[in-house]
Amino acid sequence: MRFDSKPVRITVTVLSVLLALMFLGASVPKLLGAPDAVAGFAKYGYPDWVRLVVGVTEVVAAVLLLVPRLAWVGAAAIVVIMVGATYTHLVLGSGEGANAVVTLSLLAVASFIAYARWPRAQVNAADVRRGAASVR
Repeated sequence: MRFDSKPVRITVTVLSVLLALMFLGASVPKLLGAPDAVAGFAKYGYPDWVRLVVGVTEVVAAVLLLVPRLAWVGAAAIVVIMVGATYTHLVLGSGEGANAVVTLSLLAVASFIAYARWPRAQVNAADVRRGAASVR
């Protein structure tokens, strides 16, 4: 797949914005200490500071998703969060397989964005012939 084609760039940009909005929205209750967010983390036995770390990470990741050169870092952070969320639903939760499907779907989207936005070395062929290859 060519990641420099216009349709792919547009798709990656739209997915990045949607994922950023989703995680910005998801971070607010965690950071404000909404009773449901606090109870949700406590239900699985996580200390309260984990809720804050996840909330801050979601905000930072969402902002990074909106900067094309740094979107892969934000997407990678979301992948890590979604691995933890999937583990939580599958291992610590009982009968929460449906929730794991959602987290795995978000993990897949974030993985695609991370891969598509991953910086790739570009070498000028003329520089290679001269022996002065530079990576841009």
